[in-house]
Amino acid sequence: MPAEHAPHRRTWMAFPPVGSEITATPEAVDEARAAWTAVAHAVAEFEPVTMVVDPADTADARRLLSSAIELVEAPLDDAWMRDIGPTFVHATDGSVAAVDWVFNGWGQQDWARWEHDSAIGRAVATAAGVPIVDSPLVNEGGGIQVDGAGTVILTETVQLDPYRNPGLTKADVEAELRRTIGIDTAIWLPRGLWRDSQRFGTRGHADIVAALPAPGVVLVHDQRDPEHPDHELSRELLEQFAAETTSAGTAFEVIPVPAPRTLRDEEGFVDYSYINHYVCNGAVILCGFDDPSDAEAADILLRVYPGRSIVTVDARPIFARGGGIHCITQNEPLPAR
Repeated sequence: MPAEHAPHRRTWMAFPPVGSEITATPEAVDEARAAWTAVAHAVAEFEPVTMVVDPADTADARRLLSSAIELVEAPLDDAWMRDIGPTFVHATDGSVAAVDWVFNGWGQQDWARWEHDSAIGRAVATAAGVPIVDSPLVNEGGGIQVDGAGTVILTETVQLDPYRNPGLTKADVEAELRRTIGIDTAIWLPRGLWRDSQRFGTRGHADIVAALPAPGVVLVHDQRDPEHPDHELSRELLEQFAAETTSAGTAFEVIPVPAPRTLRDEEGFVDYSYINHYVCNGAVILCGFDDPSDAEAADILLRVYPGRSIVTVDARPIFARGGGIHCITQNEPLPAR
């Protein structure tokens, strides 16, 4: 699996369908679609974007999205492409293939539906015209972070979730990831952010907690306010990564990225995170929160992704629905040279 900063052929997204958990009211439909559209247009300034659209919503999608964005029709339950789509990889000859994980609604959540979303991985791979690598592992793209050089970040509460992969051990999961995405070093986090572990969360996705912008470099969500329940986790993870090594056996450069200073919304403690950014060709699409920490996060990402523009998009309507910009995008790489 290549690093996200490797050259892309395009970005895949999914258009929020009517009747999903994130579009429960007419107002919610408009708000979700406006947020997803803003991200799609930001990415489309730098690379092609293909949007999967439920056939019932094609006219609405065409009205909201620019003509530069390609539409592909397929039935949808929800719109979190990072999780329902395939994970693209390079074969040994450099060609592109797509790993089709089993998707079961983030561990059979009682509010989730996944009859259609469980087929999106195969549908996207077919539309992309690449071979499919079938996997029996229940996994989502947001549950793994890689550096493109053999290291993967996982979370014990996700891949070892009894509602996802009952009976599997760490060794079992690592063996399947070695077969499918070519990793040789796994870093297991004990859990994810507090809000993401509540009823409407994923039970602890990695892509909101830590990112690998380059081999040997890790960005870690740093909740600096002791009032927030993620403060303790941030301290634990910073200590953990200081003791971890890469697939090359070297220590990490650990870079704390401040959490936004906003602690709560109307639902309670937030999981706002700048870690959930998306790297595309020539740019980083950064989650914005109209927060004093937005500028500091942008400065950090400018340093760790040299030569890329930093484009900030308001991610609060996305986080209110359970995810961020990384969660709604999926990168399809170009073939490796």
